Amino acid sequence: MKNNREVPLKPEISVEMASRIKNLPPYLFATIDQMKQEAMAKGVDVIDMSIGDPDLPTPDHIVSAMKKAVGKPEHHRYPSYEGMLSFREAVAAWYKGRFNVDLDPKTEVLSLIGSKEGIGHIPLAFVEPGDIVLVPSPGYPVYPVSTLFAGGKSYIMPLTEDHHFLPDFNVIPEEILKKTKLMFINYPNNPTSACAPREFYEEVIRIAAKYNIIVCHDAAYSEVYYDGEKPLSFMEIDGAKNVGIEFHSLSKTYNMTGWRIGFAVGNRAVLAGLGKIKSNLDSGIFQAIQEASIVALETDDKVLSGIRKIYQERRDVLYNGLVGLGFEVIKPKASFYLWAKAPKGYDSSGFVTHVLEKAGVLATPGNGFGASGEGYVRFALTVTVDRIREAVERIKKIL
Repeated sequence: MKNNREVPLKPEISVEMASRIKNLPPYLFATIDQMKQEAMAKGVDVIDMSIGDPDLPTPDHIVSAMKKAVGKPEHHRYPSYEGMLSFREAVAAWYKGRFNVDLDPKTEVLSLIGSKEGIGHIPLAFVEPGDIVLVPSPGYPVYPVSTLFAGGKSYIMPLTEDHHFLPDFNVIPEEILKKTKLMFINYPNNPTSACAPREFYEEVIRIAAKYNIIVCHDAAYSEVYYDGEKPLSFMEIDGAKNVGIEFHSLSKTYNMTGWRIGFAVGNRAVLAGLGKIKSNLDSGIFQAIQEASIVALETDDKVLSGIRKIYQERRDVLYNGLVGLGFEVIKPKASFYLWAKAPKGYDSSGFVTHVLEKAGVLATPGNGFGASGEGYVRFALTVTVDRIREAVERIKKIL
């Protein structure tokens, strides 16, 4: 006799995503990668200028230091959550040398598995369900996503060309500011490449102090700059440490995106909150990477100057090429992105799709960074000068 209670040989459960996942837009760069793979499967020679992943190798002296560090048995055990003190001391020394900022490596520096990890976790430490977080648009997609995961509500700060791609705090209602728990800012900016002046940071500090807002400044691109114009650190400004923290990464500066190491510095109470989330949800960074990163932070500026020179040549070739084709383009003072207006008759996604299908050139649609990015396209300077010239010629033919 058959037992109706028998479990099927291949049982299946009904899988339903949590609402926080259902409400999540597709991750921009995963979508971009899918477009790339589909084009390549058709035999297209894709010139990929979409994702900000440096094509230049990690400098040899850093790689050599990593090879040596991997051989040390003490590095193969669990690392500390906050990071090796020697690494945090190196971060503090780098901030002092680069920005003349004094940091206590024990309480004002926290290591991260890339700055994305810290940006993703910071709202969990401070944002209650329903709290408001000020988010720039266009901006790094992780800002609103991390807010969503914490149950917060993103209040969008549009970045417009008329306002030099800086938030206009005068148009934010006071009732919003009173309910705001946290603010994300990012300069040099991704995707617009804009830089922020001292006066802007001073205004941010005044507003944060008045309304008790935690400021989170994403400074991942501070060392990719041109024409000798060094971007400021938020931490340089008097009072910054009283209201917030700054996220940084070795990814862009030293071509170490795959190494996954970054750090946050600044207000010790904010870092302590982030550290509590970190210690409960993930682990520390492989100590061999930290040891090699100490060597990276001590890199002679001649090496970094050589990297910047390569990007500057690429910037000039792409900028001049696109302008020659009639594009309206922002010439960047920092970062390795060009922010260009899509030609008339195209929205952001439509133009990116058209250029990929007809020219085999892949860029990033501006609306993927938020509604305020509509009408723009981001090109990354992460291919060789020869490929940039070829990309311009291909686009010229289809226009």
